[in-house]
Amino acid sequence: MMIDTDLQSIQEVRDALDQADAAARELALYSQEQIDSIVKSMAQAAGEAAARLAALAVEETGFGNVPDKTAKNMFAARDVYAAIKEMKTVGTIHKDAHKKVWEIAQPFGVIAAIIPSTNPTSTVIYKALIALKAGNAIVFSPHPNAARCTLEAARVMQAAAERAGAPKGAIGCVEKPTLAATNELMSHRITRLILATGGAQMVKAAYSSGKPAYGVGPGNVPVYLHESADIPAAVRRIIQSKTFDNGTICASEQALIVDQRIRHKVIAEFKRQGAAFLDDHEKKRVGDSLVSNGGLSAALVGKSPQAIADIAGIIVEAGTKVLIAEEDGVGKTYPFSFEKLAPVLAMYTAKDQQEAEELCTTLLQFGGLGHTLGIHAESEAVVESFCRNKPASRIVVNAGTTFGGIGATTGILPSLTLGCGALGGNITSDNIGPQHLFNTKRVAYGIKEMEVPQVATEQVVTEAVSHAQSAQLFSKDELKELIRSVLVELKG
Repeated sequence: MMIDTDLQSIQEVRDALDQADAAARELALYSQEQIDSIVKSMAQAAGEAAARLAALAVEETGFGNVPDKTAKNMFAARDVYAAIKEMKTVGTIHKDAHKKVWEIAQPFGVIAAIIPSTNPTSTVIYKALIALKAGNAIVFSPHPNAARCTLEAARVMQAAAERAGAPKGAIGCVEKPTLAATNELMSHRITRLILATGGAQMVKAAYSSGKPAYGVGPGNVPVYLHESADIPAAVRRIIQSKTFDNGTICASEQALIVDQRIRHKVIAEFKRQGAAFLDDHEKKRVGDSLVSNGGLSAALVGKSPQAIADIAGIIVEAGTKVLIAEEDGVGKTYPFSFEKLAPVLAMYTAKDQQEAEELCTTLLQFGGLGHTLGIHAESEAVVESFCRNKPASRIVVNAGTTFGGIGATTGILPSLTLGCGALGGNITSDNIGPQHLFNTKRVAYGIKEMEVPQVATEQVVTEAVSHAQSAQLFSKDELKELIRSVLVELKG
């Protein structure tokens, strides 16, 4: 019976949270050296298991491909770890000698982590690393379509953590995920924070749980190719970025906005590098397959161009890397203007930079507010003017937005949870890291005395009496007595 499954999964969550709570209390007493040793062990184990976990994820979900999922796992195990390993996250993390203020890290405790089906194993590796680095325990709730690979990734991380001295239960995972179990995990009294990665409804549920939550918004990333762009390099980067793991990263390019003065060169270069441009018939067939119930059809998520062509009933060459449709509108009746977690791109032509900027903003407003925006241009002045007032938290310049947005090829923090700020309904616009997963206590010494202006009682009385007499409300003696009694009361 369904109710039995729900009840079993809820009890499983409660047991995992009890173990995580006990583990978190122990972790809170660990030194920075102990925490760092645990995180190092986890990163090493994740790297060793990267290919195996990738194969499990592709086999179970049908999304993406093994080489790119392996690279994603390695990004979490290598790049994320390298970025966080020297961070101070335990005890006193900063002292300001001038202001005499100390900052002390205090772990949240137990973190609930929602895992998507598109990037399951890499997200487990990443979230486990940043949670333990901040001294927390973590419990994962997998997507039902990625339960086995998520559980195995969590087991790899927990075993490695325990080998380095972490308490049992520091990393837990729901084995039989249900909606009831996920809701229990997010709302339970032991849970202190939610790291929510998944669909819009799941992120909304996390924000509605009554617990603090870091969520993400949809990408729908526009990319502007300015006339000054290095066209061959820009096209190469875009194709590599958009096709990575068949487009399943939310920071991947979704729409190209091309300056009309370089349109023909851009199209020719995309074709030369393996893109297929859809004619009107093909565009209609693919567009009809793209959208289902007002959003991207799950049947196309993470599929290859050839698989998408088969679903749509069209034919593309075997070596085709990405499908591109020229588009002239944005909205629900323009399927290519949606976020497409697949190797499919829309292409718009803009007569000038102003029109390109307006198109970028419109696309972000349609489905990617606060997320990521890209530009390819050799003019720094163009880049600076383009970036101003755009509703995006990350603006990636001359790099693929997939890799630039997550910090793989740019100088921003390597991360697989990308905040979209208030524009995207999130609490932060940062790439989430360990620094977001602990409270910061501040010890503040007194460094000066507070100066409070002293006003003589007689002066106050005289001024008040003069004002009241001019209004002819009370006699002089009555006013003095009234004001003195009030001042006595105020002094306590």
